[in-house]
Amino acid sequence: MINVSYDLHIHSCLSPCGDEEMTPANIAGMAAVMGLDVIALTDHNSCRNCGPAMQAAENYGVLLIPGMELTTMEEVHAVCLFRTLEAALDFDSYVYGHLMKVPNREAIFGRQLLYDAEDNIIGTEPNLLINATDIEFDAVWDLVKSYDGVMFPAHLDKTSTSLISNLGFIPPESKFVTAEIKDLKNLHRLRAEHPYLEGCRIISDSDAHYLEHMHEPDLTLAVEEKSIDCIIDLLGTKP
Repeated sequence: MINVSYDLHIHSCLSPCGDEEMTPANIAGMAAVMGLDVIALTDHNSCRNCGPAMQAAENYGVLLIPGMELTTMEEVHAVCLFRTLEAALDFDSYVYGHLMKVPNREAIFGRQLLYDAEDNIIGTEPNLLINATDIEFDAVWDLVKSYDGVMFPAHLDKTSTSLISNLGFIPPESKFVTAEIKDLKNLHRLRAEHPYLEGCRIISDSDAHYLEHMHEPDLTLAVEEKSIDCIIDLLGTKP
């Protein structure tokens, strides 16, 4: 087994709230400078910058997992990670068909920039990506699994857009076995209030929208090798 440092929740400038310096190449380069082993690109309701980000990360020797931060109909945020770019883009197409279509107002929300492998802007997404989909939270685990991926609820300790803040509880029939907490100081309280978390692997990610907010390589996961399959398998099994 080896320990790999990680940050599995990062936004590019395709997310309207992401800084425009969050280009695929800049994210990969910052991860390399910081010494991160594994990162994931998880834009709001989209995987379309994952391809160029994966290529840039490979050039820097960083493993990048294609992913998405899905917004459910309850406006709960869930991180979805995939074994291949093809699966991620197939999931992207499914989600886009279930996204509430409201034109993005760039002056208010920011641009939603699409990049190519050379880190050039090739377009913008016209519909606002931070809107809710019509996908229920209870359906997300099985849905993502059908694309050979894994899901975990995002930033459970946030006071908005988290499973706990929006539903008020963790559904007892939930299937997720990994959960994300922004500040690990909140873990003891959350486990006391929500016993479901006692059976979960707890991770902490940056949810970075700015390069300087990406995590330092302080937290690690123990895996057999540094590969997407090993990370997905770990996050999809009980600790």
